[in-house]
Amino acid sequence: MPGNALYTDLSDYYDLMCADIDYRAQSRCVQRLQQLFGNAGVRHLDLACGTGPHVRHFIDAGYESSGLDINQPMLDKAAIRCPEAQFSVQDMCGFAVDQPLDLITCFLYSIHYSARIERLKACIASVHRALAPGGLFCFNAVDKNRIDNDSFVSHTAKHPDGLFSFSSAWSYGGHGERQSLKLRIEKTSAGEGQVWHDEHPMVAVSFTELRALLEPHFEVQVLEHDYEKILPWNQASGNAIFACVKR
Repeated sequence: MPGNALYTDLSDYYDLMCADIDYRAQSRCVQRLQQLFGNAGVRHLDLACGTGPHVRHFIDAGYESSGLDINQPMLDKAAIRCPEAQFSVQDMCGFAVDQPLDLITCFLYSIHYSARIERLKACIASVHRALAPGGLFCFNAVDKNRIDNDSFVSHTAKHPDGLFSFSSAWSYGGHGERQSLKLRIEKTSAGEGQVWHDEHPMVAVSFTELRALLEPHFEVQVLEHDYEKILPWNQASGNAIFACVKR
């Protein structure tokens, strides 16, 4: 199937693909980070919000939450899940808001969808403009130098349309600013199988490079990729949470 098929032809199955994600734990962790590092405000925007599961948890926690994404079918589902929220079709690398925000999030490694360093810089600049003083930008990222091309995660889930198996893996060639997210989806129904392969171009950065892009705009905390505990990054793991306060 063509690139980004998952978010068009297969958008109906996106929530199923993400069924093993603990959205509540992720949302609660960032809410704690907002209290610890941010300005404790409640005006929130979720970048690349998809079908809005994180937005739902922020609203339920008392936030004035909104979301943006480039995919309208995803936002249609988000509006059903979160009728109180405002959603807009915008590119996270060049978006505008009506009023300053206290918290901007970008979950599920979606910051890498900026695809190129220049677009990543534009995303960071857009976030900085949109935040109020002391506002927090929080996202997770993967270090290109710590990617294991042979490692992948997978799970299966039942759906009225059949049994689905999902797997995903990072791939990096060892040089340059481009890595890939490779996805495989297998559907089995009535003894017949279908397989989709998707590959998404993602920006590749080391954590050192990422800090250098962020620090002119933010005070940066790099934390362990653990949504149950708030711990400093151990300098070795390839995944981390970035908590960035607007200067």
